[in-house]
Amino acid sequence: MTSPLQESALEAAEPSAGATEITGIASKSPGQLAFARFRKDKKSMVSLYIVIFYLLAAIAAPILVKTGVLDPLTTNLHLLDANSLPSGDWWGMSWDHPLGVEPGAGRDVLSRIWYGITFSLVVALSGSLIAVTVGVALGIIAGYTGGWVDSIIGRVIDLVLAFPQTLLLLAAAPLGVALLTENLHVPEGPLSQGMFVVLVLGLFGWTGTARLIRGQVLSLREREFIDAARLFGASRRRIWFKELLPNLWAPVLVTFTLYMPAFISAEAALAYLGVSVRPPTPTLGNVLNDALQYAGADFLWFFAPAFLIALIVVSFNLLGDGLRDALDPKAER
Repeated sequence: MTSPLQESALEAAEPSAGATEITGIASKSPGQLAFARFRKDKKSMVSLYIVIFYLLAAIAAPILVKTGVLDPLTTNLHLLDANSLPSGDWWGMSWDHPLGVEPGAGRDVLSRIWYGITFSLVVALSGSLIAVTVGVALGIIAGYTGGWVDSIIGRVIDLVLAFPQTLLLLAAAPLGVALLTENLHVPEGPLSQGMFVVLVLGLFGWTGTARLIRGQVLSLREREFIDAARLFGASRRRIWFKELLPNLWAPVLVTFTLYMPAFISAEAALAYLGVSVRPPTPTLGNVLNDALQYAGADFLWFFAPAFLIALIVVSFNLLGDGLRDALDPKAER
């Protein structure tokens, strides 16, 4: 038998019915914390869904063209009136042509815009990859090495920024396309034109990334883990790409998402100047350029590509802003 004192001690040790059991606190990685902050931003989440939708549409467009669902090149002159405008009401809209047909050629507007998304995103994506790769590599080398190497890279950045990029594109477009077709044996046409635009955008757009990464590396190279790597005899290449680069993925990712809308807008502007991929191969830029002369007579043909360009640019910009805030560890303080 237990004494009253022992019984009271046992009752005190037993948890009460209403008491909650204490559970362990699950730790979260920096990536999980960043994703949680990103999910709280509704604008960024909506922008992410829009960007994913456009990427899926760009991937699906060539498949739909191959299967005959989309037909961006076939002319339908019988759907035009005597003034080469779409016959009927609502700019020639029908079940076969949901957004109508083009004035002058009678090609399906929906097919050209949808297929144009693929070319525009490929140009922007390729240019962004080149710009980010070159900028990150030169920024790491300049920031870590310092001295005369940093000075030379800094002067190269100043020289690239001093070049009038648009004038260079206009002046060098015929020569650049000819070099690609004759020396590199790139097929003449949309591929060589697109490659020229990608190379110019990428090789003249890396300067901002290089300056940003250089500033980050200047602070990282004084950290203890870099000193430890030097003491263990790590080579410069290992320190650059194994120690520094993993700590730079956040600004690199944000920079990439901000390059995409800039290059999409640049492609549209270059198409207006006649430097980008030329019709009949569609891009959002040259479709919009073709629609300018018919903006009054066929408003839908002009409005649809303009709206899509604006929506893509705004979505990528909001996505980049959301990632920048989410990847900042001081965002909630």
